[in-house]
Amino acid sequence: MSDVKTARLALAALVMLLAAATPALAHTGLEHATSFSSGFLHPLTGPDHVLAMVAVGLWAGVNGGRGVWAWPVAFVSVMLVGGALGMLGVTLPLAEPGILASVIVLGLLVLTAARLPVAIGALLVGVFAVLHGYAHGAELPSAAAAISYSAGFALATALLHAAGLGIAFLSAREGSRLLVRAAGGLVAAGGIALAVI
Repeated sequence: MSDVKTARLALAALVMLLAAATPALAHTGLEHATSFSSGFLHPLTGPDHVLAMVAVGLWAGVNGGRGVWAWPVAFVSVMLVGGALGMLGVTLPLAEPGILASVIVLGLLVLTAARLPVAIGALLVGVFAVLHGYAHGAELPSAAAAISYSAGFALATALLHAAGLGIAFLSAREGSRLLVRAAGGLVAAGGIALAVI
């Protein structure tokens, strides 16, 4: 497959992920967050979540090695902790600006193909994951089925990471990292656009 075909395929995948997101940011409140399916759909309803989670997969794929599994696992695990903090009513200041910053920073890390030790990368994505999880958990109504909802948003997050990894692996197989770096630039630009809207 040529670089042009690979680029078109990956960009089409990224566009489809973005098209699945609603035009508004995710953190608008959930009146019916009482099930696995509502938890699964929630990360897909906001471009901030979609972009950040795909970027984690892209960046892990660019770095390779243990980061391929360690960074997505760190993100999902720590996101669940952040979700629990939100459900418990713990106040986490600047969560929304931090979420927007996560999109921009992760996009820039992909764009520059930044290489970090696995532990440092896991710590960085963990910080961002706390914010994303907190936003999910803080929005739950008191009667929500917290465990099934959390399982749903964890699975959706893992699948978004897998989408980013898939794009990175496809590009690497074709011998071009240019597509992944361009996707990182699009993620960062998307984060900036969300910040100014």
